[in-house]
Amino acid sequence: MVLLRKYLPHLVLALGAIPMLLPFYWMLLTSFRSPAEIFDVSLWPIPKNFDAVENYARAAGQVPMARFMLNGVIVCLGILIAQVLTAVPAAYALAKLRFPARKLMLSLVIAALCIPMQALALPLYVGLAKTDLLNTYFAMMSPFFLSVFAIFLFHQSFRSYPDEIIEAARIDGFSEMEICWGLVLRGSLPSLAAFAVFSLVAHWNDLYWPMIVVTDTNLAPPPLGMLFFSDVESGANYGALMAGATIITAPMVVCFLFARKHFIAGLTMTGVK
Repeated sequence: MVLLRKYLPHLVLALGAIPMLLPFYWMLLTSFRSPAEIFDVSLWPIPKNFDAVENYARAAGQVPMARFMLNGVIVCLGILIAQVLTAVPAAYALAKLRFPARKLMLSLVIAALCIPMQALALPLYVGLAKTDLLNTYFAMMSPFFLSVFAIFLFHQSFRSYPDEIIEAARIDGFSEMEICWGLVLRGSLPSLAAFAVFSLVAHWNDLYWPMIVVTDTNLAPPPLGMLFFSDVESGANYGALMAGATIITAPMVVCFLFARKHFIAGLTMTGVK
């Protein structure tokens, strides 16, 4: 009975993980298969005609896959740095400073979470077009420089930081910015890691906005690059397409595996006051 109680939750979680992981497994399996086996419904891990080398070579050679990956790194890191620089001071002010309309501003932050990106796409596109900034890294990054989700996440984490330490730091002559970046954020590094994973994965996988503002292949991030690759392949070689999808998915999987402990701790901290 004790063993059942110990291992039953793990068994339930493992069974729930199967449908979540099956698409990734199918993507990887298809990337190994020859065109003749693409529509084989067998889940046997070793294809009869092992064609992985040709599929991955085609995915890497027919389009500048390395360039797409580099573009993704530039865009994702640029967005993440800007989001942290803007969200951390805002969250600290809302969590630890007392000023008029603080609760109203926090309510506006929460309300802004309900506004989808698609609602802002047209005015943002017009503004970028008027300033001749389409087909630039800035066009892909600028709508995401301010993240209300980051403000809310950091606010929830900063609330749990002891006020006594902040008051002691003020008495010792620390400025508010030094307290914010040197003390409070340092005590909330798991939340920073959790948000970094959210931000990197979201913008690495974003196709909607880059497809609107970028037409230059040399600036395409990975999802848009896969769309160009699909056009090159005419949608016929699914093995090569899945090989390309595997290449652009792998960095995010590795990123999450390295940060998973901090990611879970960061999500847990935001619910504790």
